[in-house]
Order: sequence, then C-alpha cells, then structure tokens
Amino acid sequence: MNESAPMQNNSNIAAAAASQTMESNEHKHSGAAGKVGLLGLTAVVISAMVGGGVFELPQNMAMHASAGGQILAWIITGLGMWFIADTFRVLAAVRPEYSDGLYSYAYHGFGRFVGFLVSYGYWATNTVSLVAYGILITSTLDFFFPGVFTGGTTIPAILVQSLVLWATFFMGRLGIRSGARINVAGTIAKLIPLALFVVTMIVLFRMPQFVHGFWGWTPSGQPAPFDLSSVYAQSRQTMLVTLWVFNGVEGAVVVSANARSQRDVSRATTIGFISILVLYMLVSLLPLGVYAQPALAKLPSPSVAAILGQIYGAWGEWIVNAGVIVSVLFAMLVWLLMLSQMPLNAARDGLMPSFLAQTDSNGTPRISMLYTVLICQFLCIACHYIEGSAWNLMISIVSVLSIPCYLCCAMYLWRISRRDHIWPINARFTRKHGLVIGVLGTFYMLYAAIVAGLDYVMAACIVYAIGTPLFVFARHRANTQDAQGKLFTRAERIMLVLIVIAGIAGVIYVIMTRRV
Repeated sequence: MNESAPMQNNSNIAAAAASQTMESNEHKHSGAAGKVGLLGLTAVVISAMVGGGVFELPQNMAMHASAGGQILAWIITGLGMWFIADTFRVLAAVRPEYSDGLYSYAYHGFGRFVGFLVSYGYWATNTVSLVAYGILITSTLDFFFPGVFTGGTTIPAILVQSLVLWATFFMGRLGIRSGARINVAGTIAKLIPLALFVVTMIVLFRMPQFVHGFWGWTPSGQPAPFDLSSVYAQSRQTMLVTLWVFNGVEGAVVVSANARSQRDVSRATTIGFISILVLYMLVSLLPLGVYAQPALAKLPSPSVAAILGQIYGAWGEWIVNAGVIVSVLFAMLVWLLMLSQMPLNAARDGLMPSFLAQTDSNGTPRISMLYTVLICQFLCIACHYIEGSAWNLMISIVSVLSIPCYLCCAMYLWRISRRDHIWPINARFTRKHGLVIGVLGTFYMLYAAIVAGLDYVMAACIVYAIGTPLFVFARHRANTQDAQGKLFTRAERIMLVLIVIAGIAGVIYVIMTRRV
C-alpha cells in the first residue's frame, strides 16, 4: 500500500529532475563540506526560538501565573512541544528523502491541498513573526531614544522596521550556508545577556520569596491556598506565550535539504529543544525568587532589561536592550531564510504560483523572499493603525497559525506508524515509538487549539481562507489536474468549502465582537 502522494504531470517531474540536477552540479565539488553541519543546524534551531520573546518572559508569565501555575505550564508545554520536536526527529530519520520538512510531510501524506495549506500557513505564520520582531526591535530602541519609538508603531518606528527588513533581505540573499555561519556568531552573542541574567538571578534567589504566593494571590493581596482549578487556569492563560517562544523548534527540519545528514537534523533538534526549555524555565521562574509575582507583572518591556536595570543600574539595562536588538536581528534572518523555503517547494510542485520557485546563483529563493518582505512591509504600516498592543496581537496570531502546521506533521507520523510495512527496517526509531509520539503530538496540538480560544481560531480561519485563491490560481496555471481532469479531489473540495465557510464566519465574528 502506498502513501497518498500527489500526482504530477510530466512537465512537473521534468522540472523537479532539472532542479535536482542543478543542485547536484552545484555541490558535487564541495560534497559534505557544502552542507550545514550539526553546529550550524543547532544554531538555526536556537536562533529561531530565542528571538525577542525570551526577554519578555518574566513579565509575560507573571502577568498570568504564579510560580506553581508557571511550573505546571512549562510541564504541559514542555511535554507537548517535545512530542512535536520528537515528531520532527522521527520523520527526519524515517523519511529522509522528504527534505523539504513540514511541507513534504503534509504534501505526501495528505495530498496537494493540505500540502498547500501547510506551506501557506507556515509562510503566513512566520511573516507575522517577522513583523512582531520588527515591533520589538523598535520598542527596545525607545530605551535609547525615549518617546521616539513608543509601542513600536510610530512613524519613526515603521521607518526603522522597514530598514531592518530590507537589510535582512539583502543578507538573506547570501544563502542558507552563509546564513547558518552568521547564526553561529549571532546565537553566541544573544546568549551573553541571558547568561548574565540567569547567573544574577541564581545569586540573588531566595527560596522563602519563591514559595511566598506559590499558588497565586487573593484579591486582597494575600497568598492564595492551593486550588487545582485555579492553578490549571493560570497555566492555560500562558498557552499563547509558551507556544510563541517555542516557535522555531522545527528549524533544522525546514532547512534539512541543506543539512550534512538527517542524523544531524535529529541531533540538532534535540540539543536545541532541551537547551531552550531549560533556559526558558530559568528565565521565567528564577525572578520569582527575587521579586513578588505582582511586581514582575507590572515591569516595563523588555522585563529582563528592567530587572537588571534595578539591580545593576543603567549599564545592566543597556546590555540587555542591546542583546534584545542583536537577538531579534539574527532571529529575523533565520526566519526569513526558513520561511522562504515553503513557497519555493510548493511552487515547484505546482501548488503555488510558479514565479515563487525562482532562485539566484546562491540557491536562495529570491522571489519568495522578496514577496515575503513586501508583505511584511505592508503589515508594518498596518500596525500603525492598531489599537492596543501590536506586539501581543502579533505573537498571539503567530501561535494560533502555527498549530495546523504542527498538527499535520504529527498526524502524518501517526498515519505512517500504523502501516509497519512502509516503516524502514533499519530505522533508528521503532514504529511503536513513532505511533506514540504521533498520537500524543496530535492531541497536544488539538488541546492547544482549544486553549487558544475562539477569537484567535476564527482569525486563523480568515487567514487560511484568504490564501486559498493562490492554490486555485497555481493549479490552473500549472494544469495539474487529476486523472479525471479535476483540479480538486472530492475530499479537497469539501475541505475548501469548510475553510471558506470558517473564514466567512471568522469575519462575521470579528465584526460583531470587535475582537482580535
């Protein structure tokens, strides 16, 4: 029994073969040296996850949860996101030929339209991430130029964001290999202020302070007794924050076509995930042993800088704010490189407009990257008109949009694990391991969608519905019809109708409730 691989016409197969030949010729003299190794892949994973969100964790987490609630939240999110990280490790091992990552798993597992939705969804998700990063950079610059970049949505802020976006675009034109080398240095640079913060918090940490108000606080300001429903509610409220900071766990898989080996992809994912989980827990929990939760919840942005500013004075705050800017700049480069691969791969298979498949002499998807930056530019300008916190809105949208992408990968692993005759005989992971991780990853993503709430789920439906005309346009232009001459299979037509209905319902919901 075969996987439901999408059908391709002869011209698409020829194009794919030509592309593979070009890539082979390009690297035949460089061999393994022309690929990204373990260090570079690990740097991609860490740099993609350690963006600006980590510098906001003390305040973002304390705003919603006490020490007990935060610990429960990290346990739930840590386990859940490990299922997703392990999903990518297993898939990289048992399907090494699917080197296009998330898109390949959806495309070969569930057909053309699902493949398109994951490719488009991942592109949309991380395009919004780039905008969020731009907002954080300019909000941080307000420390150095008070009142000029307040909130990251002023006219000067938009001008700086535009400059950063286009500078990132031209750096990204250097290609994946150059970007990976830059990220090794960038990852080290961004971890220096975080190391200073963690060491400082360990030195000042006091256990009596940490356990005071461990389960939360009453309305009168007194420590609350343990109440399971209250603690669980606190952990649920942090869901979008914790999902946001783990966005990027798939980094090594997304660029796995450029990896020296799929084993390196698996190892980089493990190293990156465990390292970042420990870092996030330390950054969010240690301050609770120095300050009370209500005090942390009121800190200005970025809260890590505010804490070190109180301890060391202006120079401590200056170091962290500089670290935020460096961290986010490198994260933007990583994300631009990663997300530009998605429309490129989909375009090569006729699921997105063919012009997105164009690459330059470095193998960089320049057209895909250009359109990404143009969309980001439009969104940056649109943020000027957003009421409230543009940063919180952007990270919430990113978290929800990423759920279907991760969900499809977990479901694909679940699916192939049930059919042991297509499981590689000498695979590093057993079929049973794949089945357990696939099932647990699927249920965790469904849980995350429920916890995210109707507001943001509806907003995600609107985004996905808006993108469906791209698929129809690409299919018509590529003439990629099935054996019966139809652009959609029956299942795809049903899915399309449901997405459009959900998108329309989302628009009505937003208009009526004025939310999101």
